[in-house]
This record gives sequence, C-alpha cells and structure tokens, in this order.
Amino acid sequence: MTAFGVEDVVQALQAVRQRWREGQHRSLDQGERELPDREALADIVGTLKGVLFPMRLGPPNLRQETENFYIGHALDASLHALLAQARLEFHHKARHGPRDHDAIEARALAVMRDFAAQLPEIRSQLDTDVLAAWQGDPAAGSVDEVLLCYPGIQAMIHHRLAHALYRLELPLLARVIAELAHAQTGIDIHPGAQIGGSFFIDHGTGVVIGETSVIGERVRIYQAVTLGAKRFPRDANGHLEKGGARHPIVEDDVVIYAGATILGRVTIGRGAVIGGNVWITQDVPAGVRVMQAESRNEAVATPGVSP
Repeated sequence: MTAFGVEDVVQALQAVRQRWREGQHRSLDQGERELPDREALADIVGTLKGVLFPMRLGPPNLRQETENFYIGHALDASLHALLAQARLEFHHKARHGPRDHDAIEARALAVMRDFAAQLPEIRSQLDTDVLAAWQGDPAAGSVDEVLLCYPGIQAMIHHRLAHALYRLELPLLARVIAELAHAQTGIDIHPGAQIGGSFFIDHGTGVVIGETSVIGERVRIYQAVTLGAKRFPRDANGHLEKGGARHPIVEDDVVIYAGATILGRVTIGRGAVIGGNVWITQDVPAGVRVMQAESRNEAVATPGVSP
C-alpha cells in the first residue's frame, strides 16, 4: 500500500469506468484506443497552417526558393497523420456492428484525397478573409499583421479546415479542430456553419456561431456576437432532438456589432446593420438598421443603406 492509497483509487476508478462503459453500451473487450487524439490534431493543423501560408506560418528558416519542397514534404506528412485520425473516427462510428476494415481504409483514403484537393480553394477563401480584415480595420498595419496576430483569422483558418472535414463526414475530427481554435481565441464556431468569403471577425472574444448558421459574403461581426438557437425541441422521452436548421441565416454585406444576440432560424437581410447589445428573434429586412434605443431597453429598426 502506498502512502496515498493508490491501489484503492485504481480499483475504484476501474469500477466507475465499468459502469460508464456498460451504461454507454461500450465494448468491454480489451483493445486499443479508438478515439482521435487532440494533441495529434493540433500538430496536424499547425503543419497545415504552414502548408497554406508557408512564408508566414511555416518554419522560420524557410526560403521562397524551397517553398514547394517544404510544402510537398509537410503536406504528405500531415495527410498521412490525418489519415490515421480519420481511420480512428470511422472505426469508432462502426464500433456497434461488424467492421469491414478494407472498406474503412478505402473510405479514409478517399476522404483524405478529397480533403487535399480542397486546400487550394481553402487558401483562396482565407485570402479573402485576410483582405476583409485588413480593409475593415483601421488599426491593421498590414496583411501580414492580420495573418499573424488577429484571432478572427486564426479561428477562420481552423474553421475552413474543420468545415471541409465536417462535410466529408468526419464531424469528430472537425469538432476537435474547432475547439482548438475556441481554446486559443475565445471564438466558438461550430464546424457545420457555412461561411462565405471575405468574413471578418473583429476582436472576436465571446463570438458564438452555431452549427446550422449560414453566413453570406462580406459579413463583418464584432466581439460577443451570438448566432444561436432559439429553442431546443424534445422528444416524447424528454430528450433533446438532434439536427434541424435552428440557427440564423445572415445574408451578404451584413454588419453585426458587439454583444448582439440573434436566435433561431431567422434571416438577416442583405446590407442590414445590427447594433450592439440587441436581441433578435425575427427576420430583419434587407438594408434595415436595428439599433438599441439609448434611453430604453428595446431595439428600434430604421431603414438604412447597405454599408
């Protein structure tokens, strides 16, 4: 017996794990870990950032004349590492039934090829995000500063990678990548959210964008904005129902200022301006400005011109 009663704690923890696994209908057979690894995914995303922006987010001693050599090597290594994580997720999904290992391997390889093919378009989308931040923030000294320093851009790099994986039916890998950005930036974007180009999150802390949000082109939002769900339907047993479009649609050229909360499957029309600290649960027509009244706790809508 150790000074801390470790043996007793080990036995008690085993009993707790046993109850959990039985309650979750998990396999009680001895085996290897089946879940993706958060630290491995952090390393993969770090490498992919260098692949996408080699002279800014790649290794410090990289030279332009060796960019392609570095990108080829780093991309191949990161895709093999991501393939291993994809295998884990696909095996985890199949844990309750018979597993066709060959089919899982073929699927994982096909998904990685598809993901790799999307990287040039992801880079192009991110270029529009960087330019939107540079053009939309008078404090930005250069596009390089935006890329290196702005939390909104870091969050969008993660999101655009995660969204591609989400659409390729790897939602667990995607969610881990999204949560890595959330932990680093304070910006919480679900990987299922559809976000158009030239998207700018200014400051960013406390931003929440829900899974079924749809955001158009050239949208700008500020810190503490929430695009959330209004209600959570339950089934006959009182359990939350999964799925369904429950988050806002934000059309092109919308600006949403700090602290605004927009809930439910409402549409914010093109060119609308949503003022700070307003609470919205219904559609806002195109070009309308919704502002917080200065002397009373209510929002007022006035016709406006698209910014």
